[in-house]
Amino acid sequence: MTARTLNLDDALYQYLLDVSLRETPLQRRLRDETQALPMARWQVAPEQGQFLALLIKLTGARRVIEVGTFTGYSALCMAAALPDDGQLICCDIIGDYNATARRYWQEAGLGERIELRLAPALQTLAQIEQQGQGGSFDLIFIDADKANYPAYLESALRLLRSGGLAVFDNTLWSGRVLELQPESADTRAIQALNLALKDDPRVDLSLLPLGDGLTLCRKR
Repeated sequence: MTARTLNLDDALYQYLLDVSLRETPLQRRLRDETQALPMARWQVAPEQGQFLALLIKLTGARRVIEVGTFTGYSALCMAAALPDDGQLICCDIIGDYNATARRYWQEAGLGERIELRLAPALQTLAQIEQQGQGGSFDLIFIDADKANYPAYLESALRLLRSGGLAVFDNTLWSGRVLELQPESADTRAIQALNLALKDDPRVDLSLLPLGDGLTLCRKR
């Protein structure tokens, strides 16, 4: 018995994957292809992708936004969990990896559920809000430029319905959140987000030690 979260060494982490990960061959192929890229660290862990898919099913989500898509692994996981009439809007900037994401989505037969919008994400989120879609989304997954995390929170709360879920990745930031005088704007922004969320009356909160830290915020 233990009263705190376990520290996973390599063997225990591998056991976790062995007994719980239900990754499809297509998802595994995309993950392997992504690992060969210079920015491979942007990839979510496979157990995170599976957890996001479970959140969609648990919440009955139909309308989802992803902020930061990269090669499309997490989007592939989430879109597969959506109902047939579900919609996933992916926000990213132009990059060679856009084609990889689209290729795998089409191969999975999910291309019609996913719309990739290529522009600064805050601009895309503002456009969605200006189109009268505020308060209409079920889940928003945020895994993009960390310096804008506090701004993404505000956009997410305007776009989510009551009871909707905002999910932030990298909120433990490989331990750099413990730095007392961080030089990195990304680190400072994640620290600011975490501290602000602790007492934010607009959300119910849980920070999970999953991957590099995953924060769940349910809009009240």
